[in-house]
Formats: sequence, C-alpha cells, structure tokens
Amino acid sequence: MPATQADKAEQFRALHRAAGHFVVANAWDAGSARILAGLGFAALASSSGAEAGVLGRRDGMVTREEALAHCRAIVEATDLPVSADLEKGFGDTPDAAAETIRLAAGVGLVGGSIEDAAGPGLPLFDASLAAERIAAAVAAARALPFPFTLTARAENFIRGNPDLDDTIKRLQAFEAAGADVLMAPGLPSLDAVRAVCAALSRPFNFMAGIPGKSFTVMELAAAGVKRISLATSLYRAAMSGLVAAATEVKERGTLGYVETAIGTPALNAFMRGG
Repeated sequence: MPATQADKAEQFRALHRAAGHFVVANAWDAGSARILAGLGFAALASSSGAEAGVLGRRDGMVTREEALAHCRAIVEATDLPVSADLEKGFGDTPDAAAETIRLAAGVGLVGGSIEDAAGPGLPLFDASLAAERIAAAVAAARALPFPFTLTARAENFIRGNPDLDDTIKRLQAFEAAGADVLMAPGLPSLDAVRAVCAALSRPFNFMAGIPGKSFTVMELAAAGVKRISLATSLYRAAMSGLVAAATEVKERGTLGYVETAIGTPALNAFMRGG
C-alpha cells in the first residue's frame, strides 16, 4: 500500500530525531528520483538550481507554479519523503512565504526551505523581516494536518556577506521563530560548521556541492551536522557525463561511453524502481 503524505512526514521527522546523521539526495526529475530511491536513500529533496537547469533557465528564474509542478513529479515518483528548495518563498512578504508552504503541502511535499535573500544578485532581507518570514512559514506549516518540516536558510556566505557571527544570529532568530531545521549554505570550513552547530539546539543541514567547501559525510557528522543535502551536485555530475559523452561522439567519432553508461542491468532496474 503506498505511503500516505502523513506517513512520509512522520518518516522524515523520524530521520531528524534518530541518532546519527543522514543524507538527503537532490533529484531533478521523476527518473532521477527513482534511481536515488533504488540506491537506498531515505529521503529526497528538490534543488532550485537543478530544477532551473531542467527548464533551461538560470537558478532563481523559475515561477512558483513551475517549481511546484516539478516537485509534484518528484513526489509521485517514489514513496520516499520529499523536501523542497522553495527559494525565498516566491515573494518578499511573510504572507508569500506562508502561502508557498501551504501550496507545497498541496503537491505532496513534507518539508521545504525558505531562505533570507531577496534573490540572485539581491541583498539579504533585513534580519527582523527575515525572522518574520520564517515565523509566518512556520505558522502555515503548523496549521497543516501533518508535521511539515520547515527549514530556514541564512544565505550570507553565498550572497556576498560572509559574516559568521551574523549568520549565527540569523539562524538563532530563525530557530526562535520555530524553524525545525537550520541551514547556511557556503560555510567555508569545518571550524565554521562546528561553530554554527554548537550555537543551535535544532538540527543543522549542511549543503554539499560547492567546490572547496564540501567535506566528507563523516567529517560533517563529527562536526555536529544532522542532515546533509547534495544541492545541484548530482545534477551537475549527470550533465557533466552528458557533455563528456556527446563531446566524445562529436570530436572523436567514438562511442566508448555506451559500454558503461547505457543499458546496464543496475541502471535499468533503478529506472523501473526495481
């Protein structure tokens, strides 16, 4: 019997409460979701960057309706819980963030993140407004008939304000506003990760995938990280394979990639969900 949304929500919450750490794999379509489920990941997430890439756009250039349709396809592909990268909530106001959470639940998601930056190339929201936006998103999540896991993101280190103290203050404010999980993409070192984790009482999600700022799962777990997400890194790895294979054909006229990339029994099984 397929898992209900409430079942998935409880499964996702249980992962955060259990001892140890876990990895959330970011899918970019239904097929990649099935492959990742077949590989044994316990939960999936969307990635705004991968989502935009699938549509031939830049990150941040996808509408709320397009993002939610994308997430629905991932949700419906497997029985795993799925959390979404909901960017800034597709609006600047607290009400916009809250409405995005309600709509996210409507497509089957059991978690989602709201960030504190106005968008690509734009500044961070004022700290008080950022906290108000998280509080509104939390209120919307708590009004749902299942435990939606709300993640609050402090974007300092990827939005031109690499201030660790301010990052921690923002995360603490988001925690006080009721966020279930905290996140700060782009932390530059394990020392910074340790400092953030030590300053919080709720689970911290580390976003892997930034060259030079991605650490091993065990290093992150030792630093206090509860959840590790892979952001656009899997999508980029897949697209790198596409470019390499297509370049081989175009420039050398050979098809060596066929022997390892197409029709393998394992890949076919994952695609079928078997």
